[in-house]
Amino acid sequence: MRRLTVVQLLPALESGGVERSTLEIAQALVDAGHRAIVVSKGGRLVPRLLALGAEHVALDIGRKSPLTFRHVRALRALVERERVDIVHARSRLPAWVGEFAVRSMPASRRPRWITTVHGLNSPSRYSAVMTRGERVICVSDTVRTFVLAHYPSVDASKLRVIPRGIDPRTFPRAPCPDIDARAWAASMHPALGGDGPLLLLPGRGTRLKGHADALALLSRLRADGMDARLWLPGAREAGREAYIAELEREAATLGIAGALAFTEPTDAIARAYAASDVVLQLSRKPEAFGRTVLEAWSVGRPVLGWAHGGVGELLARWQPGGAIVPFDLDALHRGGYELLTHRPAPPDTIPHSLHAMQEATLAVYAELIDGSR
Repeated sequence: MRRLTVVQLLPALESGGVERSTLEIAQALVDAGHRAIVVSKGGRLVPRLLALGAEHVALDIGRKSPLTFRHVRALRALVERERVDIVHARSRLPAWVGEFAVRSMPASRRPRWITTVHGLNSPSRYSAVMTRGERVICVSDTVRTFVLAHYPSVDASKLRVIPRGIDPRTFPRAPCPDIDARAWAASMHPALGGDGPLLLLPGRGTRLKGHADALALLSRLRADGMDARLWLPGAREAGREAYIAELEREAATLGIAGALAFTEPTDAIARAYAASDVVLQLSRKPEAFGRTVLEAWSVGRPVLGWAHGGVGELLARWQPGGAIVPFDLDALHRGGYELLTHRPAPPDTIPHSLHAMQEATLAVYAELIDGSR
């Protein structure tokens, strides 16, 4: 494939799965000798993007305002000036801006148009823009099924399922138990000490992440006589103080306040996985994909999660004992007790690797460039 110039569109480069995938594809493009440009508002990940050899153009194309469409002209000018071959949109409002920019160009100079459906957004005309790419990448079979169910006019032949992947080197296999990792966690958060099992629920400080369900599980396991502990990295963040206070009151009511830690996000998440015995994925809203599941498995930790969305898809195939009927706290208790007492091994190999995801995405680019319109 000849050298390509590929533009990826997203709101910002702060944090999150979409942002991570954007950097991962930028890296794959640069490594393969192509030119990678990302258009976004900017954010803390921009230096990391530039360090990969990619480029960043600052346009606030994710702001939910009619004024955002003033950037259509600037985006079109960028695409024409840099002779862009492919425009790849990863979020809804940037996709609208990108679609207007691309469709307004003469067909002879128009780049190929790709979208990725990263989430199970509420079906609507607004969300439908993510299904209008010449190729539509779905991050799981769950997403593909969702697209076909809610947008029946979509041509199934243009959908490509490319699961998100992880680099096992970033999440190396750790012994279980990992005494050093557990001591590290306890040194920072004394509530995580003791000899009993440690549950880990990583995630932002939002009700959708299922923190209350994790508290209920901890309460029941401790009532069984286990000296179980719970760590919730990422739950404590600016703007979520009232929510954390609510959870702390619930923990006090349940009598488990001394056995859990609400903390800020950690850059040492692989070590946090290693410190744990079981990783929880209890999102109340089905997620498009379960990257946390893969990360935990890579470190060697089983996962306990609600059997819906992309998380349920992974668990059903690779670790069915960890898949729990959504929101059934009795079943969650039974599943958690089973995992902690029998300690089943997670899959030996990680189902979806970062390299495979990168290669498959570049193959979709090649498919459009080498094929006919």
